Amino acid sequence: MIDAQSASGGPVQHVPLGWFILLARMKRGCVMSLIVIVDDRISNCNIFAQLARSIEQGISVRAFSDPTKALEWLATNTPDLIITDYKMPPMDATEFIRRFRLLPQSSDIPVIVITVFEERSFRLQALEAGATDFLNSPVDHHEFLTRARNLLSLRKHQLLLAMRADTLERELEHSERSRERALRDSRERLAQVIDTLPVMISAADREGRLLFANACGTTFFTTDQSRVVGVAAAELFGEEAAARSTALDRRVFETGKALPSYEEEFVDRDGERHVFLSTKAPLKDYANVVTGVLTTSFDITARKRDEARLRHLAHHDPLTDLPNRHLLAERIRTAVTKARRGSGNFAIHIVDLDRFKFINDLLGHSGGDRFLKAMAKHLADQLGNAEMVARLGGDEFAILQSDVRSGEEAGAFAKTIVEMIAAFVDPSDPRSATTASVGVAVYPADGEDAEALLKNADLAMYKAKNEGGNLCCFFAVDLQSRARHAAQLDRDLRDALGKDEFRLYYQPQIDLASGRIVGAEALLRWDRGPEGILTPGAFLYRAEENGLILPISEWVLREACREAKAWQRAGLPSMRIAVNLSPLQFRRRTLPLLVARVLAETGLEADYLELELTESIVMHDLDAVADDLKELTELGVRIAVDDFGTGYSSFGYVKRFPVSRLKIDQSFIRHMTEDTNDEAIVRAIIMLGHSLNIVVVAEGVETEAQLACLRTEGCDEVQGYLFGRPMPAPRFVDLLRSESDLAKIA
Repeated sequence: MIDAQSASGGPVQHVPLGWFILLARMKRGCVMSLIVIVDDRISNCNIFAQLARSIEQGISVRAFSDPTKALEWLATNTPDLIITDYKMPPMDATEFIRRFRLLPQSSDIPVIVITVFEERSFRLQALEAGATDFLNSPVDHHEFLTRARNLLSLRKHQLLLAMRADTLERELEHSERSRERALRDSRERLAQVIDTLPVMISAADREGRLLFANACGTTFFTTDQSRVVGVAAAELFGEEAAARSTALDRRVFETGKALPSYEEEFVDRDGERHVFLSTKAPLKDYANVVTGVLTTSFDITARKRDEARLRHLAHHDPLTDLPNRHLLAERIRTAVTKARRGSGNFAIHIVDLDRFKFINDLLGHSGGDRFLKAMAKHLADQLGNAEMVARLGGDEFAILQSDVRSGEEAGAFAKTIVEMIAAFVDPSDPRSATTASVGVAVYPADGEDAEALLKNADLAMYKAKNEGGNLCCFFAVDLQSRARHAAQLDRDLRDALGKDEFRLYYQPQIDLASGRIVGAEALLRWDRGPEGILTPGAFLYRAEENGLILPISEWVLREACREAKAWQRAGLPSMRIAVNLSPLQFRRRTLPLLVARVLAETGLEADYLELELTESIVMHDLDAVADDLKELTELGVRIAVDDFGTGYSSFGYVKRFPVSRLKIDQSFIRHMTEDTNDEAIVRAIIMLGHSLNIVVVAEGVETEAQLACLRTEGCDEVQGYLFGRPMPAPRFVDLLRSESDLAKIA
């Protein structure tokens, strides 16, 4: 802040320096942005300066190769955006930003850090020092321009709002005799200012009636602004959006605190969907009582479109538009997670064209590219039942085959690929026929992660190529060996049921409000004696194939209910027990009868049993699943959706079924503290659950940072290694007793 002098020489109110900066630029005829670039490499300074000048007309750029000299200049100059390299002599970006933030008027100026370092610690240090955003080096020019343009636009809005607010503040300083008139005029001008802002602003009372809505909002919804005061919010936003908004308003009235920003969609008068970033804050009277909730919504549709385009470019091959290696690896990791939960195994097929060099020599590189695009389209069209068709580079493709029940099935699919490619002829040039070598790796026998599976499938592909091509090969072992292994595993699984080798482990579920254990998930384990304890990922896929999943699942259900009732009789606190369901149980259409019989045999009350189903179960037969779930809830059993958000139409079916809990998939929790996309997904799921009165549980919580973030977002319950790994029943009982004893002492 600086002191300004009135015409009479007397002091006027403190005025923000940003106002004078903006005013000075407006006097020059336009609002020009000033960008400062700090990089010890002159070539980088020149490149970034040239890119910065292309953002908009009239932009001004100042570049420094020495951060110390940059700080000296910044002490008397105020830019609109700073772009700095992370690693520079004599100080890195963290120290440079820390010193810069100590300068007057520097708190609101955005700073982008360009770094080659992927380590989370470097980014956290820079964020703590005051960094606004990051770009990975080498810098994608489109991403550079998009992020810089967005930050400059936000900076301009901040300066304009500061100027307008200051203008209103100074106009309110009238004499005591004209205070009422000035107050009335100021309110009218404030309303005019609010109407000029490109942001939807509205307020509602406790009954959901609108107190006001600015011109931006009423124009968007094609509503007469003079008629919105006092009407229900549904008349402006529509029934569904109004119900969601009113539910969030209730939280503000109850807590008296603002809600974190969240994203929502609205449809304009032309039927086009827009994405808005919305916030809600309490409106209080002179007695500090909340009388209304102020909602502001900023249209970020263009930004989301740019982000989606960048994500698409980062995950797709530029020539064929097929998924690339990076996206394929992500999908494989998801498939591994689901397979470990018993959702079925999968296979990776690496496809290499045998005669592509000849085609390239015959048609030239442009002709070769045309052939690759035609082949990519052919694979995608003909292999519609595949989970994913990706291009790894050159003439190499990869195909992810899901729900693989046997090695024979994977082999048949690979032969289909070989035959389909051999029969393909590009209509644009019939000379471009070729064959293919295919390598196959099946999870989990040929690898337990994306890297191992891709490597082993690649080795199998080279084996096929070395044997003359136009054929497929499995990694390491042949189908007969696989069949022998599967037959032995089938015998061992049957024996395990008779010999009582299965065990249940329990993982606690914690209520965030009280910190108490309120439930436990029952997890299957196989005690193999000298071989140790096996998790379901090592054997459940075979049980799904040979039908043993039904007696095993029934044993899990009965044992979990029996132990839960035994704990109650022992005087331990009553809690719900969550049991995972198999898709095969739903297909038999006898699940409600089985559950009723088990509850009657064990004596466990129905409301202490929770059945967890995955999205793959839900989407198999919607009507049949809906009927079964209705019968189960009529028994009093609770229903939870596991791995929520990982696929299908999650938001559509969750309203249709009687769901009491949503369990956020741990893949979103794992990176939510450093990935804003995952954080936004977690926030959206929590808000969805709360708007539908559904409890939200976060799986895979492993760090205090994740826990703190989930508390901030309002998550209800958590589960993960931070609170306890899956443990045998005796150890879980000891944990319950220790918590109960502490509660008695307290």
